[in-house]
Amino acid sequence: MLSPTTPLSPSSRTQALERLAADDFDVLVIGAGVTGAGAALDAATRGLTVGLVEARDYASGTSSRSTKLFHGGLRYLEQLDFRLVFEALQERKLALETLAPHLAKPVRFIYPLLKTGIDRAYAGLGIGVYDVMGAGRGVPSHLRHLGRRRTIELFGSGDPSVIRGSIAFYEGQVDDARHTMMLSRTAAHFGAAVASSTRVVGFLADPDGPARGRGGRVAGVRVRDLESGREIEIRARTVINAAGVWIDQLAQLLSPSGLQPARSFRVRASKGVHLLVPRDRIDAGCGLITRTKSSLLFVIPWHQHWIIGTTDTDWDLDLAHPAASSADIDYLLGQVNRLLAQPLTRDDVMGVYAGLRPLLAGESDSTSKLSREHAVATPVPGLVTVAGGKYTTYRVMAADAVDVAVRELAAVPGGASAAAAATPSVTAEVPLLGADGYRALWNTRARLAADSGLSTDWVEHLLNRYGSLTAELFALIAERPELGRPLASAPGYLAVEALYAATHEGALHLDDILARRTRISIETWDRGVAAATEVAGLVASALGWDEAQVGREIAHYTARVDAERESQHQPDDRSADAARLGAPDVRLDGRQGSEGRPAQ
Repeated sequence: MLSPTTPLSPSSRTQALERLAADDFDVLVIGAGVTGAGAALDAATRGLTVGLVEARDYASGTSSRSTKLFHGGLRYLEQLDFRLVFEALQERKLALETLAPHLAKPVRFIYPLLKTGIDRAYAGLGIGVYDVMGAGRGVPSHLRHLGRRRTIELFGSGDPSVIRGSIAFYEGQVDDARHTMMLSRTAAHFGAAVASSTRVVGFLADPDGPARGRGGRVAGVRVRDLESGREIEIRARTVINAAGVWIDQLAQLLSPSGLQPARSFRVRASKGVHLLVPRDRIDAGCGLITRTKSSLLFVIPWHQHWIIGTTDTDWDLDLAHPAASSADIDYLLGQVNRLLAQPLTRDDVMGVYAGLRPLLAGESDSTSKLSREHAVATPVPGLVTVAGGKYTTYRVMAADAVDVAVRELAAVPGGASAAAAATPSVTAEVPLLGADGYRALWNTRARLAADSGLSTDWVEHLLNRYGSLTAELFALIAERPELGRPLASAPGYLAVEALYAATHEGALHLDDILARRTRISIETWDRGVAAATEVAGLVASALGWDEAQVGREIAHYTARVDAERESQHQPDDRSADAARLGAPDVRLDGRQGSEGRPAQ
């Protein structure tokens, strides 16, 4: 019988590390981004014994820095890749209706038309195909051709001298960091041993395993607990490398372990930058998607803000902390200002974030043309590597990786019985924690507000972030009523949310809370500096921080903000990267060097 909830807490992390050191696992997954967390959940719900390790925080890389959409990928229609579009639309429906309705919502968009006649016919045909393929798949099927007057009514900040009309349709939106964290938490709920701040520093080899001429078989990994410095060995019959843009760096650890990898695909990093501006800077009742010369441009409603993105450029510098340069910001402002009657300026930019897409290398010299479709390979017996794809199709990538891992498992002494007992993937039928009962609670939100003493607006806010787990936050507020007040320095969030992040959602540092459990780091003008002190006081006891540690956490976070601000004034990637690296990673504390460049 499963418990009602499985928190990711400091004590559960300690227990997970003890299990990782003591047990032999059927599957160990490296990387708690969306694909790795999805693979851990997939394997655990097939009846396999599973470990999941993450070098930093859940979703700390690409999976917290996306465009935050579940979408079918309009660009793939231009490539006539209908299979990929259809697959993505199916996954969008699953996410919005079954797996994560508390975290994913339909959002209306327009595709502006800048020319008459052929522009409307061409774009309308493409989006019409998209709409028909997605009909009934999670969002309203309401494609509409709008004239200039109706378009400007809907997108009031649009420049009527440029925009001749539009096509209106729907996509799905998701809080990517919360979704990925909840995948990890759900995997733990189904028995996976889950630990963040646990960095792989080497592979274990079984020289007597099925070698295939490659020096043996992967038999697990050696990891360093970045919170204590302790190293442990984790034994696993199969290992899945789902480390995204770090896949090639991890592969470099095979040879020192005596393993001889075969040639496989490589991963190429493409940087995508997004800006946040306050909601009142753009008058619109919907989002906007259009093409630029090099990528798609999105203007997306996000609570009290707009997200504007994205860029698509090569990145070969630090992988842990990709930096947005002044050129990136100017490019995005220039692109969106082409469509606005009143242009945005740098002074309107409240937040900036940059992420790296793990693209499969070798198809084109231009990253925007590289395929986002995923690949799974076995470079060494016992090791499965999965890369590419897009956020929307994470579940398919995860299932494909686990399918291969099960086949690998069957070749290991002691693994055949586990492989034979493993079922096909069932994650299409496994709602994430918080999803069950969400709609019923939403329908009773007025009563929940009366019972909890919170306003209906706050109850809606909590339900759309925690779903049915909101009851756990209500319980904390009942014990400590002061937790039901908004944070003084970030009034878009309640104090209880900061504490809950530490006690139930695996946050170990201020950065985890301010950048991923909440989005205070990009939703406040000071990038969360004032909130750092307030939040540190709320979580210190839960995380076992003394006064000195509180001071170090605040200093680390402030240094991070200063470094990011400095990088955003630099003219190019290299100088922006150098500026961003001026702030050490809180998990490394200067001891092991940059995670983007593994220590030797």
